[in-house]
Amino acid sequence: MFPTLPFDPSHILISGTWRATAHTLPLVNPSDGSMLCQIARSTKADVDAAVTAAQSAQDGAWGKMTALERGRCLTRLGQLVLDHVDLLTTLETLDVGKPVTQARADAIALARYCEFYGGAADKVHGETIPYLDGYTVYTLREPHGVTGHIVPWNYPMQIIGRSVGAALAMGNACVLKPAEDACLTALMFAHLAKEAGFPDGTLNVIPGLGSEAGAALARHPGVHHLSFTGSVETGKTIQTLAAQNVVPVTLELGGKSPQIVFDDADLDDALPFLVNAGLQNAGQTCSAASRILIQRGVYNEVARRMTDAYHAKTIGPATSNPDIGPLISIRQKARFETLLEAAHTLPCIAETPMPTGLPPGGAYVQPRLYGPVPPDHELAQDELFGPVQVLIPFDTEEDAIQIANGTLYGLVAGVWTANGARQMRLAKALKSGQVFINNYGAGGGVELPFGGIGKSGHGREKGFEALYGFSTLKTVAAKHG
Repeated sequence: MFPTLPFDPSHILISGTWRATAHTLPLVNPSDGSMLCQIARSTKADVDAAVTAAQSAQDGAWGKMTALERGRCLTRLGQLVLDHVDLLTTLETLDVGKPVTQARADAIALARYCEFYGGAADKVHGETIPYLDGYTVYTLREPHGVTGHIVPWNYPMQIIGRSVGAALAMGNACVLKPAEDACLTALMFAHLAKEAGFPDGTLNVIPGLGSEAGAALARHPGVHHLSFTGSVETGKTIQTLAAQNVVPVTLELGGKSPQIVFDDADLDDALPFLVNAGLQNAGQTCSAASRILIQRGVYNEVARRMTDAYHAKTIGPATSNPDIGPLISIRQKARFETLLEAAHTLPCIAETPMPTGLPPGGAYVQPRLYGPVPPDHELAQDELFGPVQVLIPFDTEEDAIQIANGTLYGLVAGVWTANGARQMRLAKALKSGQVFINNYGAGGGVELPFGGIGKSGHGREKGFEALYGFSTLKTVAAKHG
């Protein structure tokens, strides 16, 4: 049952007021294909109004707030998120098709981002620089002004927390464009921000199509910084549009992340990470561990264990809290199945059983494990964004590094070995924004800078690095004799 909300989900939020739009879009439950509600289809005029409202907040009450007061607003918002964790969980489960346990973890992570950035808001300092005699030189960290945030459908709450939370902490006013397939928690977050005491216009939310509202936001001359998470192709478009106004862009794009298992690894510790990091959220994760590189001495053992794990996984509607729910939409299911056609010549060693009685309108796909797979095969190179992993055998440490670095992506990597010297060598050699040793993901790691190299994007989110990205550095040189 769709819950009662304290706002109309077909409205947009601009300058603290919920407004109707001329047109709406249907929001579909991916677990069964039913329509949840109507959401707004924002236009260029709506984007203009949102940017104007954000600039007014920046020039007014929000811009005059001290860092301490901004932090307190974020801290209150974090507590409100926790107070409404059940509702946020329900909305994400219905909207995204995310199993209940995973949706709840995302809601708690959203609160943690608010807490972290609330505490960090007054702790971003400038520095003094020794210079010529008679001068005092120092630096200031200042907000960009109005920041635009284009958020995808796979982890709405977490990505709102890490981008909008950091931007607000630094004193920016925000315009948020959530994905048209998943915007309910974004709207609820904005409602809670009003309750937390953010001045009108500080956070404006404009759902709609990427080609309309997203493009209008990316090219808007009143936006001073853009944050985008999504596909490589859309990221290129966003960056091109922003370049017309010489606006900096943080891009978190795709991935083809490896986990590398050496023959001295603790397989009991490794196995849950090897499997879950590829299948969580039905594989719809930029940092999904979709390539498992295994030293030949343990290849058969790892393949056997992963096969057993695949067979034990459950599939079903998100509200039943299975291990694996549906993909976000029938459209995404069709895309995934088309990409998977490249696997018809590969050995499929495991499939998670599809239960009978699944809702016919649901976007369900069968998780599959392939191996051994040549490292240059399409399935080992392209991001599929679905529940598929490939096993790639290797012989030496040098082989593992070459294979791991042999894609266009560089987002996350995992290394499993008891050899301390090897751990350090791999950490340096892997071309990746994050490297995890004998773990993968570190429990979400709100504090840990996150981002990629190559086609995985540029810039960093999470941790203090995000605060630096959402600010601009000013140097002041005072001559006083």
